[in-house]
Amino acid sequence: MTTRPDRRRLRRVSFGSTSAVITSIGLVVGFASADTTRATLVGGLLIVGIADNLTDSLSVHLYQESEGLESGEAFVSTVTNFCARLLVTATFVTLVVVLPRAWLIPAAIVWGLTVLGTLTVLLARERGAPVGRELLRHFAIAVLVIGISRAIGVFVSAHLG
Repeated sequence: MTTRPDRRRLRRVSFGSTSAVITSIGLVVGFASADTTRATLVGGLLIVGIADNLTDSLSVHLYQESEGLESGEAFVSTVTNFCARLLVTATFVTLVVVLPRAWLIPAAIVWGLTVLGTLTVLLARERGAPVGRELLRHFAIAVLVIGISRAIGVFVSAHLG
């Protein structure tokens, strides 16, 4: 069975975007909870948005080639994944740069859950899966990451700050 072109595009974008959303929310919440500077937070987001993104994209590329995906298709998927992650990360960098500190965590959470929710709904509909159940599962993971990131930030600030 071949995958429809629109479904392939959605898969390419969804993997990278989902990873970037969850990671970026975690970084914003964790760093802001540790009371780091704006420069540290932006630097952390950019480092993860580029360095971690490159390694994840390469890992996806190698996996796809090992599964027998045609080389050109694997390359397009790799580039799409990288660009999607970088674009999503850039939206979080923008939030950090333009918003007052007091609004940063709530705005990052709302923005991240909005992007995650949109991707989840699109993918659930594409697969014919129950949208509510998929949203609940994906949001539960996001809330777990938010909670852990906040706890780490508070701990680091209290013990090392």
